[in-house]
Amino acid sequence: MTPLPSRFYPVMPDAAWVGRVVRAGARFVQLRVKDPSLANVRREVTEALATTRAAGASLVVNDHWELAIELGAPWVHLGQEDLAKADPAAIAEAGVALGVSTHDGAELDTALAVDPDYVALGPIWATKLKKMKWAPQGLDTLRDWVARAGRPVVAIGGLTPERARLVLEAGAGAAAVVTDLVMADEPEAQIARWIACTR
Repeated sequence: MTPLPSRFYPVMPDAAWVGRVVRAGARFVQLRVKDPSLANVRREVTEALATTRAAGASLVVNDHWELAIELGAPWVHLGQEDLAKADPAAIAEAGVALGVSTHDGAELDTALAVDPDYVALGPIWATKLKKMKWAPQGLDTLRDWVARAGRPVVAIGGLTPERARLVLEAGAGAAAVVTDLVMADEPEAQIARWIACTR
């Protein structure tokens, strides 16, 4: 099983945040732009790629797999709905590594059918970011995913530095974080805590 570039996996809303976490030491970062304008997404991905390449970090582009291929991003992450509309063969042929979100057993089977480089499981704990139809999965489900997946499992949802330790001890390949960084009073200090807890 090939390990992920880092066990600390921030998921950031724009290129400015990508730059912020990379300058603080992050080396595996997802850019999840929610703006529906493709032109804006292209600008954000282009800027984030320049930042991560200069730092020797790996950028994961959320959803926009065709743009990831076009711009030469090393990774793409797809939710289940986006996976259904994507071309996994084209992603693999372009040499772009793939991550897929999962929330239940059926989604895990769907994800494993396209042989991704990692699967994400969430929410591990309740999350403030968005209302989800899935109950918190907990550490027991995470351990089950780790046993079944045959590749790294990314834990996401309600994580803090202390909880990151728990998911890594349960076998997760990386701990993903959104809210605990973007809502922090002192983001750089919080990033440092995360890095310390995920080494």
